[in-house]
Amino acid sequence: QVQLVEFGGGSVQSGGSLRLSCAAFGYTYSRYCMGWFRQAPGKDREGVAVIDSNRRTSHTDSVKGRFTISQDNAKNTLYLQMNSLKPEDTAMYYCATGPELYSSGGYYCTPSETLYNYWGQGTQVTVSS
Repeated sequence: QVQLVEFGGGSVQSGGSLRLSCAAFGYTYSRYCMGWFRQAPGKDREGVAVIDSNRRTSHTDSVKGRFTISQDNAKNTLYLQMNSLKPEDTAMYYCATGPELYSSGGYYCTPSETLYNYWGQGTQVTVSS
């Protein structure tokens, strides 16, 4: 059974930084997607950034240039470095994992929630103006 545990959330002022971590236990996928998602009050959950088995990354437009997803395979840990935080980044942040998709172009990941079947409990990020 895969378990994901996030930590590193907190409260910061606008322009500040935080680094979220997600420790993965019981990992079984040989090829996988890992991603960060967030859900603000009254809004749908959205994909923030994803990383695949080849460490290719993708970030949603609203965080490009400010957030960076990365992973440390030796530590089975996923990270999200968040810089230049804005009040609109306030949300509960979740990490998730699932198998990579395959097409004629090869393996790939998307930020679609339906791809991810293991989720962490979430960590709150609050950015004040």
